[in-house]
Amino acid sequence: MPQTVKGVISRSKGVPVELTDIVIPDPGPGEVIVDVKSCGVCHTDFHYREGGVSDDFPFLLGHESAGVVSEVGEGVTSVEVGDFVILNWRAICGDCRACKRGEPWYCFDTHNASQKMTLTDGTELEPALGIGSFAEKTLVAEGQCTKVREADPAVVGLLGCGVMAGIGAAINTGEVTRGKTVAVIGCGGVGCASIAGSALAGAGTIIALDIDEKKLDWAKDLGATDVVNTKGMSEDEVVSAIQERTGGFGADVVVDAVGRPETWRQAFYGRDLAGTVVLVGVPTPEMELTVPLADVFGRGGRLKSSWYGDCLPERDFPMLVDLYEQGRLSLDKFVSERIGIADVEPAFDKMNAGQVLRSVVEF
Repeated sequence: MPQTVKGVISRSKGVPVELTDIVIPDPGPGEVIVDVKSCGVCHTDFHYREGGVSDDFPFLLGHESAGVVSEVGEGVTSVEVGDFVILNWRAICGDCRACKRGEPWYCFDTHNASQKMTLTDGTELEPALGIGSFAEKTLVAEGQCTKVREADPAVVGLLGCGVMAGIGAAINTGEVTRGKTVAVIGCGGVGCASIAGSALAGAGTIIALDIDEKKLDWAKDLGATDVVNTKGMSEDEVVSAIQERTGGFGADVVVDAVGRPETWRQAFYGRDLAGTVVLVGVPTPEMELTVPLADVFGRGGRLKSSWYGDCLPERDFPMLVDLYEQGRLSLDKFVSERIGIADVEPAFDKMNAGQVLRSVVEF
């Protein structure tokens, strides 16, 4: 029978979030109920609150999570009750043109649970990124659950979004390998994860660029070999700073973890000839980019966007959890504080003030 649990919702644009009762229906075919053990406080949840994703209020926020499967619906075969899982927001279909050509990380028909979670009055909730895990339990599609070795949920749950996006931007999208030079513009959670991923891949010089000294300290702790405070610097000065640290050439791979026209241009001109630009920071709809087409042609290389770190959860999540357990990937350094479910709104304030890499709700 349906269950009533506590969850954090956003009722309308710009209004502080609310902890209230929500109703979880019995799982239908292909659906799973997960007892949520942790959920990271991500910028995307704040964007939902601010109406920056859509206006389909009310939202059930939260998506960066780990938990334990408590119920499964008809036809579910990949997980069973008791499995420890990390939730992902790109459950691949296996049948679209991207999946059929062997590139499932680009799946064009990802899916979520068919049923809706609701308020106690029956109002349907729109779950953030199809997950909605600022809640004691959540209903998701089977493919949104990735079984992994059991570990600290507050740590490994971060692979569900920002940390995976950053690591994947470096390793999967940017194809960083041993000895390559890397620059990362913007050292919040995603940018620092790109730095950690570059270090894991064996990159040589790893340059962290940000306007906040605290974030640069985080970046250095996660593997940056060089840090540059770009506060007050022009675009040309930022490009020169990258070139000065790469033999005058520019970096082999530059990751833009901010997602603004000026930071993308810094990445474009701060890379070596035939180098790679990876855009993983999310721009807003009104932003436009102007670059001389002759420069695009003359500099060659690759200009790429990274969707969720171009990850394949069933491949990447277990591997990264194993590396964490082996002490080769310092995921624990991303957890700045552990908080309760009633503390999401103050956590947004800390996040926007740059005081934390991640606040993590524990259940």
